[in-house]
Amino acid sequence: MPTPAPRRTRRVLAATALLLALAGCSGTGPAESGGGAKKAAAVPAVPKPAAAPDGLPGMPPLLDPNDVYAADRPNKLSPVVRNFPSRVYVPNTNSNTVSVIDPATYKVIETIPVGIQPQHVVPSWDLKTLWVNNNRGHTLTPIDPATGVAGKPVEVHDPYNLYFTPNGKYAVVMASLDRELVFRDPHTMERKKTVPVSCYGVNHADFSADGRYFIVSCEFSAELLKVDTEKMEVIGQQKLPLAGAMPQDVKISPDGKTFYIADMMAHGMWVLDGEKFTTPKLLPTGKGCHGLYVSRDSREMYVPNRGEGSISVFDFKQNKLTKKWWLPDGGSPDMGGVSADGKVLWLSGRYDSEVYAIDTTTGRQLARIPVGGGPHGLAVYPQPGRYSLGHTGVFR
Repeated sequence: MPTPAPRRTRRVLAATALLLALAGCSGTGPAESGGGAKKAAAVPAVPKPAAAPDGLPGMPPLLDPNDVYAADRPNKLSPVVRNFPSRVYVPNTNSNTVSVIDPATYKVIETIPVGIQPQHVVPSWDLKTLWVNNNRGHTLTPIDPATGVAGKPVEVHDPYNLYFTPNGKYAVVMASLDRELVFRDPHTMERKKTVPVSCYGVNHADFSADGRYFIVSCEFSAELLKVDTEKMEVIGQQKLPLAGAMPQDVKISPDGKTFYIADMMAHGMWVLDGEKFTTPKLLPTGKGCHGLYVSRDSREMYVPNRGEGSISVFDFKQNKLTKKWWLPDGGSPDMGGVSADGKVLWLSGRYDSEVYAIDTTTGRQLARIPVGGGPHGLAVYPQPGRYSLGHTGVFR
């Protein structure tokens, strides 16, 4: 007589037999002979979540998702600008002129009459035109950077500063005293949409890495705006946490995670999470912190302190200030840009009717060049990059 199986084994065999019987009744198991096999019941497909949008529609994709400035490497000039002569264009706010400097000789080679109170010289999105912002003259003067010849002024009210959406669809006029952001055709400057704002003194901006929003500084009411680029609507507004703050230039970090806002009365940079748009923290740099310019290797940012004649150097990777350069005999370093090869930082001397050329390796002053009265947002041109976001030359 065979030895009985253990109790546990008997239970497993019984359960298996029951499952097979149930399968046969439900039709999901093998069919009776001659009937063939029935297909398993179809399982409904689970819909995949929609992929996150890559960026603002029409915006050229970033060359490197970890570096918004990857297209700005030394001498990496677009075919559009490759044959343009290298020049420094200096708007003289009090003289109503633009001084043109040859960077090879450090000499003013031409003075161009423009409109009343020119504030910034702005490269167009397509890199083909330089627009002089004649703030109180209510015009934009186009300059052809291939020839240096100024064209017929275009009527644009209160153009304190000028930007371009990353897809090239619109120019954005910072109408400071009108308290408006005005979206215009980037070529004809025809008005397309006017966005009234409740803050005072909109003046500088920069765009997120995906181009879907931009951060705007409001100089006279110590506020920041967050604007939806595609909808052309203000989606966030906040007051800076310091009485008497006066925000100026805005610049995004290479990794696209942080915005920096220079503040000439807080004497430092506000550090802002653009996505969350929470209260920023202040990083002191020096008296009269005003402009922000990224090095050609994306490692550092040059921060002119207009009130004390110095330039602070911020290291992105170390997340701290690492150097401070002082101008001999003082000065009032303001707005500017970096040479195409990355070796020279050019800054206007706002209160001293001069322009400074500074070695970006040593911080040594290379030249101090007399220009007109009240020099402001000078443009170094041409510069590397595929397209311009505006101001004195923000390229991607």
